[in-house]
Amino acid sequence: QVQLVESGGGLVQAGGSLRLSCTASGRSFSGVTMGWFRQAPGKEREFVTAIDWSGINTYYEESVKGRFTISRTNVNKNAVVYLQMNSLKSTDTALYYCAASPRGRLSDASVYDYWGQGTQVTVSS
Repeated sequence: QVQLVESGGGLVQAGGSLRLSCTASGRSFSGVTMGWFRQAPGKEREFVTAIDWSGINTYYEESVKGRFTISRTNVNKNAVVYLQMNSLKSTDTALYYCAASPRGRLSDASVYDYWGQGTQVTVSS
């Protein structure tokens, strides 16, 4: 059974930092691209960032470039993906989801096969 489990969310003041983690297990994640999406109340789920299996190639939504950094650790068949978020803004407040195995455009949530339950990030201004 595939599981993606996020952690690290919380309440932080504007300008602060948080580090999210996503542990993926239950199948081999070798060669699998993984990403982070977020969804604010009343809004659609939006792409934040993605990283390929090697960790060399990363992709960011424009508004988080220079503030967020995605990275990953591959351990045997499992993977842990991190999202370091700095200089947080109130507009970053959302439920953050980990996703894996996209079958198309990385920014398209509908193409991902696996999802976590989400972790809440709240940035107070």
